[in-house]
Amino acid sequence: MSGQFGLLKTRRFAPFFVTQFLGAFNDNLFKNALVVLLTFQAAQWTTLKPELLANMAAGVFILPFFLFSATAGQLADKYDKATLARLVKVLEMVIMGVAAGGFFLHSLPVLMGALFLLGCHSTLFGPVKYAIMPQHLHTDELVGGNALIEAGTFVAILIGTLAGGLLAGSVEHPAWIAVGGFVVAFAGYLTSRGIPTAPPPAPELTINLNPLSETWRNIAFARQNRTVFLSILGISWFWLYGALFLAQFPAYAKFVLGGGESAVTLLLAIFTVGIGIGSMLCERMSGKHVEIGLVPFGSIGLTLFGLDLYFASPVGLPGTTPHELLALLSIPAIWRVLFDLMMLGVFGGFFIVPLYALVQLRSSPEHRARIIAANNILNALFMVVGALGAASLLGAGLSMPALFGLAALLNALVAVYIYGLVPEFLLRFVAWLLVKAVYRLRTEGIEHIPQEGAAVLVANHVSFVDAVVIMGASPRPVRFVMDHRIFRTPLLGFIFRHCGAIPIASAKEDPAMMEAAFAEIGKALANGDLVGIFPEGGITKDGELQTFRPGISRILAANRVPVVPMALGGLWGSYFSRIDGEAMKTPLRRGVFSSISLQVGAPVSPDEATLEHLQNVVAGLRGGRL
Repeated sequence: MSGQFGLLKTRRFAPFFVTQFLGAFNDNLFKNALVVLLTFQAAQWTTLKPELLANMAAGVFILPFFLFSATAGQLADKYDKATLARLVKVLEMVIMGVAAGGFFLHSLPVLMGALFLLGCHSTLFGPVKYAIMPQHLHTDELVGGNALIEAGTFVAILIGTLAGGLLAGSVEHPAWIAVGGFVVAFAGYLTSRGIPTAPPPAPELTINLNPLSETWRNIAFARQNRTVFLSILGISWFWLYGALFLAQFPAYAKFVLGGGESAVTLLLAIFTVGIGIGSMLCERMSGKHVEIGLVPFGSIGLTLFGLDLYFASPVGLPGTTPHELLALLSIPAIWRVLFDLMMLGVFGGFFIVPLYALVQLRSSPEHRARIIAANNILNALFMVVGALGAASLLGAGLSMPALFGLAALLNALVAVYIYGLVPEFLLRFVAWLLVKAVYRLRTEGIEHIPQEGAAVLVANHVSFVDAVVIMGASPRPVRFVMDHRIFRTPLLGFIFRHCGAIPIASAKEDPAMMEAAFAEIGKALANGDLVGIFPEGGITKDGELQTFRPGISRILAANRVPVVPMALGGLWGSYFSRIDGEAMKTPLRRGVFSSISLQVGAPVSPDEATLEHLQNVVAGLRGGRL
């Protein structure tokens, strides 16, 4: 994990990270201080009930996301994002001045106005926050950068919430809350001055101030790439799911666990730490590239531990007075609840970080900030719908543990729906499991696989899972050309069919299938896809590199694209390799958890990619013996 923490030492990331951290901290400091103040001193400010005020404050804060996200996305695409970050910090200081006026005037409308403006501040910074990272970070740093941002944001929310509550209960005059917020905003402005310039991708853009029409336009931009749009829906679902749990913590701590305010703080802290751990682990588990195979892994954990929280929730703990925190922790059942919350956070990190990185990576640069704006709008909409749904179910008599269990079951249904629409997520998960859980894959030269554009990947063929291993290591989807018999195998065939594999047969077996395969290869390369082939024409029977067949020459004659040579090692003699004839005498010597390798050579131009040259390069990558 040292790689991602190393970003905190760089000028292209550290000032931005601290700026967004302080912004998230300040939002929650002021919002929670105001809620606590109005909850315990409501009679001094209004005749409205405290619980109504708390929900009103939440609604006022989130309203700007619906009204101004579309405009914020346009601004971030039209103007320098570093300049916008500084202006947002200036606005934050002005907002704290408005809040101070509200406290001095003892005016609830002015304070709510300040909270609304803070929501505007977050709305404006949202597209800047996520669209600036692809401009300042390398592709292999996006996962680590997003992990730090997500972990930092949740920690800032936790600390800001706690600090807001403490500040509201300890200061003599509430105006000191605004003073504290101003100091934080000023610190954020100072750090924002260190953010490097981020030139706008669409400086000629004309700002459309109509939020409705521009919102639909932003959503249309997101829908242009199906994977990006479904990733946004996945992110929005996570915020609905997570916000539903977070919103119940106070009542759950009191009415289910029988605890007090300290129990609420503990639940929030455990969940936040879990998010941080999961986010930080993403870079190590993904090998520094955007590994969407972690997303199904995250959704499985979110479902399992959400369901276990339902079963683990104790019955009969609440009494006439709240339990002290130490007394609560002495009850074994509480530790299972805390463990479930921790793991919900961890798997939430696995789920959310790759999705944010995927949206950033696959969004068109000229529309990226507006696509992020569409994401923010849908996030807010999902959270509001989730809050209304939870309130309705609880009002109808559903218990809080049952609400958690129902949300977990819905999470499973949503996951099945999304992965059914975009099999790439599930396929990457299977590939990731194979190369991370079944084997220990060592890679070298992965950077030679082009980040965009067409190319042919050429590798030796030693087992039935070669394609899956390469899929798991490649930062991009690969369409493999493979023997029609492997394509039709029960389990692997399902994987290959859904990842766009191209079945092929020899001219002797099925000439029509062979011609259809070459036609499909041409279409794939014309679309800018990666196409993977095994030029030996079949799995080696003895572990030696077989003679390359002329199919690769035919592909390159019709498609002038670079060739990326690869060499797999360690799979010959495994449970997935072919052993027959004389080779049957060789015992299976490589089982699960054994080390395998993938070495990738520098791209070869189509003019140099003769059969002999490619065979020599592949052989040379592993010293001639594979």
